[in-house]
Amino acid sequence: MSHTITVSVSKRATQGSTLVVFASKASGKKSVATPKLSKDLAALLSQAESDEIFSGSKKESLFFRAHPTDGFDHVLFVGLGESKSVNGDALKTGAATALTKLRAEKITHFEVLGSSLTLGQKDSAEAVQAFAEGLYLSVYEYSELKSKPKDDKKKNKELHATIGFDQAPSAAIKKALERAEIISECQNFARRLGDSPGNYMTPTILANEAIKAAKGTKLKVTVWDKARIKKERFGGLSMVAQGSAQDPRFIIMEYKGAPSSKKHVAFVGKGLTFDCGGISIKPSSSMEEMKYDMCGGANVIATMVAIAKLGLKINVTGYVPSTENMTGPAAAKPGDVYIARNGKSVEVFNTDAEGRLILSDALVYASEKKPAAIFDIATLTGAILMALGNHYTGVFTRDQKLMKDIQGAADAACELVWGMPLDDFHVEDMKGTHADLCNISGNRLAGSSTAAAFLEQFVDEDIPWAHFDIAGTGWNTNNRFPYHPKKCATGIMVRTFIELAQKI
Repeated sequence: MSHTITVSVSKRATQGSTLVVFASKASGKKSVATPKLSKDLAALLSQAESDEIFSGSKKESLFFRAHPTDGFDHVLFVGLGESKSVNGDALKTGAATALTKLRAEKITHFEVLGSSLTLGQKDSAEAVQAFAEGLYLSVYEYSELKSKPKDDKKKNKELHATIGFDQAPSAAIKKALERAEIISECQNFARRLGDSPGNYMTPTILANEAIKAAKGTKLKVTVWDKARIKKERFGGLSMVAQGSAQDPRFIIMEYKGAPSSKKHVAFVGKGLTFDCGGISIKPSSSMEEMKYDMCGGANVIATMVAIAKLGLKINVTGYVPSTENMTGPAAAKPGDVYIARNGKSVEVFNTDAEGRLILSDALVYASEKKPAAIFDIATLTGAILMALGNHYTGVFTRDQKLMKDIQGAADAACELVWGMPLDDFHVEDMKGTHADLCNISGNRLAGSSTAAAFLEQFVDEDIPWAHFDIAGTGWNTNNRFPYHPKKCATGIMVRTFIELAQKI
């Protein structure tokens, strides 16, 4: 659930509650960089700079209450950092910084000086979109299960933001604002799915949420039940689901925005709605966070909904295998073997390495449809946190042209990715003793790369493919990105996937 905010663009007002002005640190100078300001605003900022209480640094803010200036009752200055480094992330961070201060000051209506957002930016519309996304993303909060205070109706949680320009905003800027709202709404939807407790987000509920979200769009949603999954020879998904009282689901979401073309892109997302590790049970510490093991699937669902609502002229299909990984009496045992949809046998040495098992069947199925490219996303390995921390998403692919497209899409979406190694040595490490493959490596080294090497065995060699490991970025990244909520799901890669789908 989110506190609501309305964001609009218009010609600058001459009066109002609060004026928000963004500033950066001028390159090579001590002075603060801003667009041309009125005499009163310039004097106010100059005095703050002289008093060394504001420098334009990133995440910096300075609020003047009851200080009438330019017809506004209050003024808020917000820093964006070095002017040469002001990008989409800096603008989103600026939005989060501004909202944090304004909400602390009980301000619900404010106007942003539009020229202070677009200063030095190559594309004003892109700058507005990034900033608006920052506002929409920053108000997200999962509070659906909290009891409501008796005085809740008296608390005005509605926020109103206007981005004001000297001239009437262009059609491109208005379109950018509409795009920001759709994308952020869908990213927040992914967050809600991820933040929902396991008993409120079972595989069946996840499938129903996908169906519900697709209503009113051109998305076609098909959901396989346990019997269909078994009939389709999804051995990995069936095996992992054995230990749970909740039946598995396989969610297929199809969007045909270019019906005359046969070309399409496939996204595959891991949908483990809760993971205790199975027989190879996890330590109890932080096990509650394993409700987030379905963030890959949630983000694929949200990506599909966003693409449909944006009406993009492309064809995209999303696949989400979903189950719980539990310790029921029928749970898979270490040493058990399953046969994947493509006929390869896999011995399971560690039941806690289950994400790759349910993805294996989905990747085979996606490959059978002959897409132009396949991208899978999963909270797959703890090893990726050791390598990249909680701010870079690890990307694994042998296709350097594809990696270039991924990097370009991530840059456009202002999300951080890092190319990781994947080669035949990693594949060799995943060879089985009594089966074709084993689900873990015997030497425990390069765990993220060996996991990717396992997945690679279920993708047709002639199909460009990349694996995104979001175990470090799927949730709890607020210390890096203030527009992500504290200790909550992030909806990471939704924006990148939207960009990427248009590049292939």
